[in-house]
Amino acid sequence: MHLKMSKVCLVTGVGPETGTGAEIAKYFSENGFHVAMIARSEDNLKRLESKYPNTKAYPCDVADIALLKKKIKKIENDMGRPEVVIHNAPMANRGPMLELDYNDLERNFRVNTTALLVLAQETIPNMLEMGRGSIMVTGNTAAERGKAHWGFFAATKSAQRILSESLAREFGPQGIHVAYFIIDALIDTPRTRPRLAPDKPDEFFAAPKQIAKEIYHVVHQEKSAWSFRVELRPFAEHW
Repeated sequence: MHLKMSKVCLVTGVGPETGTGAEIAKYFSENGFHVAMIARSEDNLKRLESKYPNTKAYPCDVADIALLKKKIKKIENDMGRPEVVIHNAPMANRGPMLELDYNDLERNFRVNTTALLVLAQETIPNMLEMGRGSIMVTGNTAAERGKAHWGFFAATKSAQRILSESLAREFGPQGIHVAYFIIDALIDTPRTRPRLAPDKPDEFFAAPKQIAKEIYHVVHQEKSAWSFRVELRPFAEHW
């Protein structure tokens, strides 16, 4: 089935409903985009596809580069060429540095950084041909500094940030908007809140819907005032 629409948005890391990826997919789908949703869980994606208008599920572990490339081609065939790509899929192994497995470092890098490169390489040529396009990347404080027991995540998210900046400097002058979002907060997701801060009030967290709205806003910035680095945090966050 071909679902051609004027604007196509590809989002990775579309997890459970009300999480960041799901809220991004929902917001863009309600505001003029057909959204290709990528994540590992086919069951969850199918549930979201049935609830959100103008969305389609493409189950894929972005660490599987060959499969990721195939999914991008299928999205292009089904829906058209993405003019917005949002890399939201994260991978984080944590623990004492002397106990961690280097294979997990490489897997973190593949999800957080290599997948971003592949998304860019597969979609930017078409964006250049269309004369427009955006690559949006969700990061966090780990991209700015190392932290005990979070070394693998920090190392690969900082690499992701630098890769994003390199893409922005190379392709910005050609009309492709690349932006990196530092989310300096715990995000109020079905996974994060119960596990890390179950007793905190709502204002302690960053709201996924508001993150989605800000990404949408940055995508639609005028070329005379593009953002690259965007920092988001709740009003009460210490920084």
